[in-house]
Parts: sequence; structure tokens; C-alpha cells
Amino acid sequence: MTQGLIGIIGGSGLYDMEGLEGVEERRVETPFGSPSDAYITGLLAGRRVAFLARHGRGHRLMPSELNFRANIFGFKLLGAERVISASAVGSMREDLPPLDIVIPDQFFDHTKGRVSTFFGRGLVAHVSFADPTCPVLGKLLFAAGQSVGARVHLGGTYLCIEGPQFSTRAESRIYRSWGVDVIGMTNLQEAKLCREAEICYATLALVTDYDVWHETEQDVSVETVVAILKQNAETAKAIIKATVSSFPADREGCHCGSAMHEAIITARDIITADIPELLRPIIGKYVP
Repeated sequence: MTQGLIGIIGGSGLYDMEGLEGVEERRVETPFGSPSDAYITGLLAGRRVAFLARHGRGHRLMPSELNFRANIFGFKLLGAERVISASAVGSMREDLPPLDIVIPDQFFDHTKGRVSTFFGRGLVAHVSFADPTCPVLGKLLFAAGQSVGARVHLGGTYLCIEGPQFSTRAESRIYRSWGVDVIGMTNLQEAKLCREAEICYATLALVTDYDVWHETEQDVSVETVVAILKQNAETAKAIIKATVSSFPADREGCHCGSAMHEAIITARDIITADIPELLRPIIGKYVP
């Protein structure tokens, strides 16, 4: 297993990562099924990375169809210690116009029954999720964004909705009253699963529109989103490359790598042998 690999998840509009050297395509099978696509591995700025198109190449999968568990477990099997996510979002604030980038440090879950844990089937674990993203990784992304001239904001709340439809006007007005900053359909489950997998996680939330709450701006549509996505994708690639090149060799300053310590509450003597084997990449150091 390659240690210290950096995972990159590309969302809408970001389906590849240019500048990779020694490119290989890795198809990974997990206990939870197949990931969205093959992982594209290689060297970026001298660091080993694995890129995954969240929705599959050609954008084949809706947010509710994504196999989040397989995607994150696949990164774990490849040896990822950090995952950088990029995704399109709508802005819920006047001062976050299209082309701005937010690095959220909080999430609000408004999805409907998505699977967001590796546990169950006789094994119960509760990880801390008060601070759902890695603060160290977030600061590195912010510094990289500033270095490439992007208008980037550190911190904010990402509201995760089910989709695939965009919000109604009534919904958008209510979401604004909740004090959220951006709205999207994918990142919350990734953050939860990365925490259980003890992987540092942070996201680049790429603003494409004002949802439908804004009175003077055009309502969100696929046409307007795609036009902005092309510009956002290039900025995201530059930020990711700059971030990867600045990574320290070791993970320090966060607790992501020990998130599962004392999280398992099921009595060890009743855990059946097949469960630890199934989840060995995640719980192997805690459950023999």
C-alpha cells in the first residue's frame, strides 16, 4: 500500500487532473461495491496522488446515486491520508458571487436517508464530527488559493441537499434564514466517511450561481452553471497543485488520523470475526 497518497475528488466540471506524471488507471473493488470510476494515479508536483471523478467520466451518476462508501474506502485502500474535494455550489450570500471559492468548515445535512457510515451489521462506532473538516488542510487550501490569485474564503457552512433538482424559491429563502453560506449535493457524506477512515478532508466549494433567492440575478440553471464551471475548474486545478506541493511529509496539527480512537463502543467479545476483516483498513489498529 502506498503511504501518504493524496486523494483528489473532482466534482461537476472537474473530470480530470492535468499535469500528472507517470499516469496509471487503477480500478478498485471494495466491500461496499465499485467506486464512481477508476482512480487515476500519478505524480503531481512530486507527490503521489489519486484522482477520482465523483460523478464518473462523462458525468453519469446523480448525487443520490453515488456510492460514497466505495469512493472513500477505495482511497483508503490506495493509502490516502488526505482527500481534497472540489464541487460546484450555489451561493446563499450576496458577498459570495459566482467564481468565488469557499473552504467550508461546517456542514448541515438536509439529505434523505443516504448511507453515511461504514459501520453497522453488529459493529457500532461514533466518531466526533463537531468540526467536520481538517483545519490544517483547509488552511493549506486557503493559502494556495491566495497564491494563485483566487477570491477564496476560509470557513463557512455548506448545506447538503438531496437533489438532483435545484431548490424552489421557498426552500432557498428558508435556507438563507438558517445562516448557511453555500448549497450543494455531495460533500457531507464524503466528510463523514473520511472522518471514519481517519483521512484528512477539506473541500473547495466553487460558487457557480446564487441559487434562486437573488432578485436581480438569473435563476440557477444547467446552462449558467456549466459556463461558470469551466472557469472554476481551471482555478481549482491551480489551487490543488499549489496545495499538493506545499504539503508537509507528516500530518501534524489535526486529530483526523486518530478519529477512531475510542469511537468503537461495541463490546469486543461479541464482534464477529468477519466484520474486522471487512473493515480492516479502517479499524485494523483498534480491533484485532
